[in-house]
Amino acid sequence: MDSIDKTLDQLLASGIELGKSILTALAIYIIGRYVIKGVNKLVARLLDKRDLELSVRSFLRSLVNITLTTFLIVAVIGALGVETTSFAALLASAGVAISMALSGNLQNFAGGLIILLIKPFKVGDFIEAQGLTGTVKEIQIFHTILTTPDNRVNYIPNGALSNGVLTNYNKQTTRRVEWIVGIEYGEDYEKAKACIETILNSDKRILKEPTTLIALGALGDHGLKITVRGWVDVAEYWDVYFDINKAIYNTFNKEGITFPLNQLTVHQATKK
Repeated sequence: MDSIDKTLDQLLASGIELGKSILTALAIYIIGRYVIKGVNKLVARLLDKRDLELSVRSFLRSLVNITLTTFLIVAVIGALGVETTSFAALLASAGVAISMALSGNLQNFAGGLIILLIKPFKVGDFIEAQGLTGTVKEIQIFHTILTTPDNRVNYIPNGALSNGVLTNYNKQTTRRVEWIVGIEYGEDYEKAKACIETILNSDKRILKEPTTLIALGALGDHGLKITVRGWVDVAEYWDVYFDINKAIYNTFNKEGITFPLNQLTVHQATKK
């Protein structure tokens, strides 16, 4: 009976200690999350006061949040009675597996640093990369957040962005717009050219320099193909593209200039 009582006492004492450890760990976690939230807000305010690009600010906020969260996890593990030195030794013994598991994230972290240093793009730029096109919303420690024109949110690894082909449509202040306008064979090319030239000259959004180009680009299967090129500010690109399409359509209809249609001519063989 004495041995049973001692065993029960030991179990009770162990349960009490375990309960204390769990409550302590829970308290550390709750307080830690509250502290991390406050520190993140403080860091965000401090960074906003600095003359830093939005890309750098978002990256630093992400880095601070992940670092503090890592410290909190270690603190919670220590409060549960797990020796942090033993925990570190365990991580060291599994170093090969961990390094293989984290190799992609380490590459993404390095890619994020490269993006911030070289600055191929910044927050707010419209880019095309990894088969996706959209506006850069945020540059985080491991990923860059891209919002597409149809409002999808994509997370692209920084490693892929720093190593792959990337097109930045906002890097230059101007951009060339190109239209391919078709007219039927037999139509007056000079008349069509004059109409297009009048449309371009009347639109103040189209820049005078570099000069616009209107040329007979090709003799197509179903009609003439007129190549039209003009330069606009980057922000005006799509508005000008769609507006000129509409203006050419309305003007050609008014002037009686016919657009080509796909047609098939069939010749019936006659017997002799």
